[in-house]
Amino acid sequence: MSALHSRLLAIAGPTAVGKSALAVALAQILGGEIVSADSVQVYRGLDIGSAKPTPAQRQDIPHYLIDICDPDEQYNVARFQSDCDAAVAGVLARGRLPILVGGTGLYMRAALRAYVFTEAAHDPELRAALTAEAAALGAPALHARLAGRDPAAAARIHPADARRIVRALEVLAQTGRPISESQIQRQAPPRYNYCLVALTREREALYQAIEARVDAMLAAGWLAEVDGLLRRYPPGAPGLRALGYAELVQFRQGVLPWEEALARIKRNTRRFAKRQLSWLRAEPRIRWIDVGKASGREPLVEEIAKTAAGEWESK
Repeated sequence: MSALHSRLLAIAGPTAVGKSALAVALAQILGGEIVSADSVQVYRGLDIGSAKPTPAQRQDIPHYLIDICDPDEQYNVARFQSDCDAAVAGVLARGRLPILVGGTGLYMRAALRAYVFTEAAHDPELRAALTAEAAALGAPALHARLAGRDPAAAARIHPADARRIVRALEVLAQTGRPISESQIQRQAPPRYNYCLVALTREREALYQAIEARVDAMLAAGWLAEVDGLLRRYPPGAPGLRALGYAELVQFRQGVLPWEEALARIKRNTRRFAKRQLSWLRAEPRIRWIDVGKASGREPLVEEIAKTAAGEWESK
């Protein structure tokens, strides 16, 4: 069977909506294996703040593209696309259902729509982290970083122009190439018979869940995790620029007081969730499911399974 006719289930949605647990339950009943589409979970050691699936979940159901690089490595969407293709092919070869799970919209699009990334598209999570850095450290600090990696772009961008500096660093992180070399992105047709399900819930309930999860992560030792990472990697390492990690690094550097760091993590995560939802609304062939209206996990899993079956049969 060609990849175009191979079935694939994708579970997307904003942070803290409950994607990971639902994906495991779906994998159990559908005979699936999980491929992560999360730009932070790829990093080893970034466990608590990226909300990685628990060891028990990963032992019960195979998970891929988690813990595949060190925090000081650059990992971009082009590399993810290649890694994801290989992981999905392996799942299909075993006669199992690939279940793509994650909140990084650009990664999800790269996997499902087979985009050719000759120019980096916008990555909301990476942009949020870089924007937070610019706000905390000042645009000139990021401009100095850009000058070290892409002097030509830095020469054209004013040191106070945070928006353009962030964009240039975003392109470098995603493609490994200067923004001046980038070309227009092209889109290829879908390669799978996929069903893309987006989980959502009422905004205030989602924001409450985000704040509760940040508190739970800190109670579980998130700051100690960051301390351990800082003993092994520089504070500017790509993994440590991720949302939440960047603010805790700034706290440890004395840039932010604790209360301000905590407030920024919660605020920036809420804003990120809003951008995730906006990104998903632009996706074709998407099925929305409100988790807040379900009477429990079992009916929710049933609804998603039925939605997927109907989508697959219609293609």
